[in-house]
Amino acid sequence: MQQDKEQRMATEGIGKLMLTMAVPSVIAQIINILYSIVDRIYIGHIEGVNMEALTGVGVTFPIITLISAFSAFVGAGGAPLAAIWLGNGDRKRAEKILGNGVTLLLFFTVLLMGFFYAFGRPLLYLFGASDATIVYAVDYINIYLAGTVFVQLALGLNPRGSPGLQ
Repeated sequence: MQQDKEQRMATEGIGKLMLTMAVPSVIAQIINILYSIVDRIYIGHIEGVNMEALTGVGVTFPIITLISAFSAFVGAGGAPLAAIWLGNGDRKRAEKILGNGVTLLLFFTVLLMGFFYAFGRPLLYLFGASDATIVYAVDYINIYLAGTVFVQLALGLNPRGSPGLQ
C-alpha cells in the first residue's frame, strides 16, 4: 500500500496532487480561525459579559496569527523537501525531514509559549488592549498558549498529509 502512495506521488498529475495536499492545509487554517470566531460568539452570548470581553479576545488575534505562522513556516519548508526526497526514492531522508520538522515545531512551541507568557501583556497593549480589556485578553491568551503544542503540530504537520508520508 505504501508503494502505491509513493508511486502516486511520482506519476499523478501535479494539479490533482496539489489539490489533495492543499485541501487539508486550508481546512486546518479555517478550523484554527473558527476557534477564535466561535469563542467570540460564545463570549458574546454570556449574560453580563460586556464589549470589553469581546475586545479583549479580539486583540489576541495577532498573537494567534503569529503562532500559526511559525507552524506554517515549518510545514511550507518541510513538506516540499520531504516530497522531493520521496520523489527521489529516498524514504529514509524524507522521514528524517519529518522528524526534524516535529522537533522544530516542539522547539517553536516552547519558545513561543515562553516569549508570550513573559511579554504577552505589553504586546497586547501594543495591539490595542486597554486597561478595561487587558484582563480578558491575558486570560484568553494564557488559555490559548496552553494549547500551543497542539496548534503547532496540527498546522505544521498538515502539509505533510500528502499521500507519500501518511
